[in-house]
Amino acid sequence: MRFKASLFDENAVKRAIVRIAHEIIEKNETVDEICIVGIKTRGIPIANRLADEIFRIENKRVSVGTLDASCYRDDWFLSGGEKPEAETDFNFPISGKSIILTDDVIYTGRTVRAALDAILSRGRASKIQLAVLVDRGHRELPIRADYVGKNVPTSRSEIIKVNLKEIDGSDGVELYEK
Repeated sequence: MRFKASLFDENAVKRAIVRIAHEIIEKNETVDEICIVGIKTRGIPIANRLADEIFRIENKRVSVGTLDASCYRDDWFLSGGEKPEAETDFNFPISGKSIILTDDVIYTGRTVRAALDAILSRGRASKIQLAVLVDRGHRELPIRADYVGKNVPTSRSEIIKVNLKEIDGSDGVELYEK
């Protein structure tokens, strides 16, 4: 891979999280019914950061859960292995709740579709919204994010790399050429 550009530095990541948190509060009638679910791997720290920011703004704690949607993907069989087990950590009921599904990048939409299947298998949320740090386009399914840190038009030969302190030691978003 060849480095092409730095898209977000640490401050830009923080600003995007703060802005998305404000948008979530504005778009939802109350934060009392909101639950945030992070898609493994980098959607999880984004979910936690959004919950912390909502708490900072509203002084109310929202529930946060984690989801590994790989066993719900429509391409799991391409890896040649057995179907992966579902890994979720929800310590709250989702029926009747407003779920904010979070991920770092939305690309084809297939991970989000799998995450929707996983959530719907656990109950009937009143609504599900999607928050992503980066939307890079190239959707293969009719799915769009409700909250986006930045839209980055890319070619299919480019790769978006999101770095988060909790996983990578620093925050930033970079663009690479394959």
